[in-house]
Amino acid sequence: MSKKEMRAIDALEEAQKIAFAPFVFQATVCLRQMGILDFIFESRDNGETTIDNIAKALKIDAYGIGVLLEIAESSNIVRKYSNNNYELTKTGYFLNYNQTVDVNINFTNDVCYEGLFYLNEAIKNKKPSGLKVFGEWETIYEGLSQLAPNVQKSWFEFDHHYSDGIFEDALKRVFKNNPKTIFDIGGNTGKFALQCLNYDENVKIEIFDLPGQLKKALENIEVKRFKERVSGHEINWLKPNPSLPTGADLIWMSQFLDCFSEDEIATILKTCVSAMDNETEMIIIETFTDRQKHDNARFSLEATSLYFTALANGNSKMYSASVFEKLILEAGLSITEDNKLGDYHTMLVCKKNS
Repeated sequence: MSKKEMRAIDALEEAQKIAFAPFVFQATVCLRQMGILDFIFESRDNGETTIDNIAKALKIDAYGIGVLLEIAESSNIVRKYSNNNYELTKTGYFLNYNQTVDVNINFTNDVCYEGLFYLNEAIKNKKPSGLKVFGEWETIYEGLSQLAPNVQKSWFEFDHHYSDGIFEDALKRVFKNNPKTIFDIGGNTGKFALQCLNYDENVKIEIFDLPGQLKKALENIEVKRFKERVSGHEINWLKPNPSLPTGADLIWMSQFLDCFSEDEIATILKTCVSAMDNETEMIIIETFTDRQKHDNARFSLEATSLYFTALANGNSKMYSASVFEKLILEAGLSITEDNKLGDYHTMLVCKKNS
């Protein structure tokens, strides 16, 4: 069936929405941060959601509330009634109360917004040109531990929101063959390592990461009194000739490889293969663009690719499964299991070719 052609007037309306999208986004941020959406929702049954009532209750000038609610009404975030009271639409409700939307808005506003202005420059130079709004680093990962607290908070909440939910199911597979030593590649704040240490009282974890993240992970693990079963190794995968020690029963990489270009992923995989024996398992977990059930999930991943381009490193993205399958095979690995994990993730279990 051929796709129905959009009418010109409708296409023009969509184009205008894109042209003014940053205005709508920033208005939404203000409506959330000022508590206006909260007030409208919480006062929905008492007939006191006029601009004057909102201004009086929140001690915000009525002019400012007015311009915000006008664009919000045009954007289907709020609805205005004949008595001048406002209510949230379903879209407005999700913008204010849905957890996934919440972390996405904060990530966009606190981490990405300013840096995305330099997207054009980043694409031309294949470098994260937008990162200069935060500091002079080659990648955002080098400066992650030095970012402002609110930026760090939004970055980690975004990262953890799309990873923490799959740990429980993932751990069942991780410990299926009773690994004694696990290499956690890209250990971040140590959340996965702590999950493993709590799951199995005998397992030992070796974390490989950049100095700033590694320090934070080891501090978190020490607080939980697991220090004796964990060791840390500083590694920068962008330096020449990275290497890993041998001895891992399982190598874990969750939402790690998408932080690198295809050539860099190939180097990481081949480095891991060199440290594996025929019994070592490698588990890769990713959110592949071509394996999303809903269009909004794919849209979110493709938007995240622009974060990688403008701010993170300038050359990576959210990949399709087909790209990873090719890189894994070329590295000398076989995919022994290909499992869906949660709503968004895929778990690939790999072993070294004999």
